[in-house]
Amino acid sequence: MASCCSPDILAWIQNLPPITQWKEQTSLSICICSSSYSQPSLNLSVAKNRQSSTISFSIVADFNLPISLWSSKPIKTNPKSPKLLDDETISSLSINLIEGVLGYAANKSCSSSTKALKRDSVLAHLKDTFNLAFLTLSFLVCIYEAPAELRSECLASIKNQLTNCQVRAASKSLMKIMGSNLEEQWMRSVNLAITNWIAELQASHQTLKTPSPLFSYSFSTSGLWKVQLYCPVIAMDIESSSNPPAHERLLFSLKYHQLEGVIQFNYKVIVQENWVGVMVNTDNIRCDVIRLVNETLMTEQGVGTDEKHFPSRISLHLTPILQTNIISVSVSKSSENPTTEIGLEKGIETSFDPPNSFLGLKVSAGETVSMSLKPWKFEQSVYGSSAIMNWFLHDSTDGREVFSSKPPKMALINPKAWFKNRYSSAYRPFTRQGGVIFACDEYGKSVQWKVDKSIIGKTMEWEIKGWIWLTYWPNKYRTSYSETRRLQFKEILHLSIPAS
Repeated sequence: MASCCSPDILAWIQNLPPITQWKEQTSLSICICSSSYSQPSLNLSVAKNRQSSTISFSIVADFNLPISLWSSKPIKTNPKSPKLLDDETISSLSINLIEGVLGYAANKSCSSSTKALKRDSVLAHLKDTFNLAFLTLSFLVCIYEAPAELRSECLASIKNQLTNCQVRAASKSLMKIMGSNLEEQWMRSVNLAITNWIAELQASHQTLKTPSPLFSYSFSTSGLWKVQLYCPVIAMDIESSSNPPAHERLLFSLKYHQLEGVIQFNYKVIVQENWVGVMVNTDNIRCDVIRLVNETLMTEQGVGTDEKHFPSRISLHLTPILQTNIISVSVSKSSENPTTEIGLEKGIETSFDPPNSFLGLKVSAGETVSMSLKPWKFEQSVYGSSAIMNWFLHDSTDGREVFSSKPPKMALINPKAWFKNRYSSAYRPFTRQGGVIFACDEYGKSVQWKVDKSIIGKTMEWEIKGWIWLTYWPNKYRTSYSETRRLQFKEILHLSIPAS
């Protein structure tokens, strides 16, 4: 009999009896989730393969006539073992689950190989990561393969399981095991599925409240804090949009992207006679808007790959959670004004007219004034015990903040406007891929907290809260549509104050 209450799949597999104890049964199953009706349910089933001495696992829609939605590779069993599978074999199954998730990526030819996964590492973190990999695969299978009778309720159930604290904590271990290349491919595969799900709900005028960002994590190591986050653009909150709404093909191009962000701070602890100094400076801030589907699909159903959102503002708040020990906060650069270049050119032109002209000489004078503004402005400020860092993108023609304004009407038809050909122009404020990088060479001025010496030998917790705005202004496509979206994230960082 299947159990339908958020089952521990790993424990169920570890306790499966060897095939010799199955009696007349050819398969065993456990319920992953079910609809509100008695039938159907979504099950995980393990079955004996009749033509070989192996078993395989399947995710099955349990109708009167069961429908297999996903199957594992054949797995050999040890008939002498008291259990169906040992931990090493289960770790191989875990890699099979990871491969299943990566298999749903749009750019399969670019997928990183799972051969880089070390089985020892997978085995060491099996308890933390197996259920996460299985739930994620079940989620994608449900989006793409499940019949209509199952999809809605099972997706809601699995989504809730994926967002609980225990599973989110396990995600850090899984990302560490996979490495950065597989991590990016994993997140693009998952967020493509989520984008398709949200798009389907929107088409039927339904809404889905998603955590924003859909996935983020942080880690603290000696001298470095890092936050990694991913969020599909379609899941970000809309702050503003213009009327009339965007054309359907343009919307396709805009929604099939995800935001990938990395925030890194360097920190240094300096013990003084009367206080402890904690100095933090920007190491690297990166925000990229990455395409989730291939170029062919973007061209056929969208308006190409040149139309997408771009980062227009980033705001970070760094705050010590225990503030009773904080003596003061200092910033070393409160504002960085935009670079202004003003050029003044004067000239006189002369020419001789034919002999029958009255004077025979023409004189004209001209004056040209040019001004350019640095597109990104950085500001630092203090609020209570929080250090606040802001990066603003400005329109280089009129100086307006981009995230809260619309493109000037005249600039929409001006092919030399800064937001036209913004990924190929020599004066672009973004990388060629459409993202931004703020490195320590330009934004490296530090923030310093003076902390009471009673903190020596303890570990401090710090909260980093952030907001990232993405804006769309037309690039090569002829439209007057524009919009800005925003996401918020929050992570906890740790800082150990050495005793000596």
